[in-house]
Amino acid sequence: MKAISLEEAVAMIPAGASVMVGGFMGVGTPERLLDEVVRQKKSGLSLICNDAAIPGKGVGKLFDAALVARLTATHIGLNPKAQQQMLANQIVVDLVPQGTFVERIRAGGCGLGGVLTPTGVGTLVAQGKREIEVDGKPFLLETALRAQFALVHAFLADYLGNLAYALTSRNFNPVMAMAADTVIVTAENIVPIGVIAPDHVVTPAPLVDYLITNG
Repeated sequence: MKAISLEEAVAMIPAGASVMVGGFMGVGTPERLLDEVVRQKKSGLSLICNDAAIPGKGVGKLFDAALVARLTATHIGLNPKAQQQMLANQIVVDLVPQGTFVERIRAGGCGLGGVLTPTGVGTLVAQGKREIEVDGKPFLLETALRAQFALVHAFLADYLGNLAYALTSRNFNPVMAMAADTVIVTAENIVPIGVIAPDHVVTPAPLVDYLITNG
């Protein structure tokens, strides 16, 4: 793990990159990283996140700045700008059931090819997907999700890069930290080694590439 400035971290992300962003409706989202992505105008992003948040908050800032080319998420219903961009064919949106979404990311982090799920069988969700029968029951093969970068927000980080999360910020951040080539982390508090008890570490240091140290 390497300590790095906000500007240096975002400079590593090229235009058109695939990026996972943790958080649920802006809760547990690395706001400072997203502000810098907007400032550096990283366009054409393939964004993987639970939702489109709302204008001015969380990943909603990326839609405000028209930086997203493709979105894989579970819903966009509270962000009218994301809806407008989808309807105008400015972004491609892949809506995924939430359980399937997180399992696809988990599969990507664990080196699996995908998951089998009954969710979506016989619906529009099944179009173009492989159906596999197990014990007489139909399942859809949902392929794994990975990204070039994961932008993660933790409550605690120590100087090695071990992470602990608070409340709902634990929903997507830990699994995304496993499913990206490069993991960039912001934390509410950076603490000495040993402050986070070993059994409280959720994301271990070897998964973290960069920790943002400047305010």
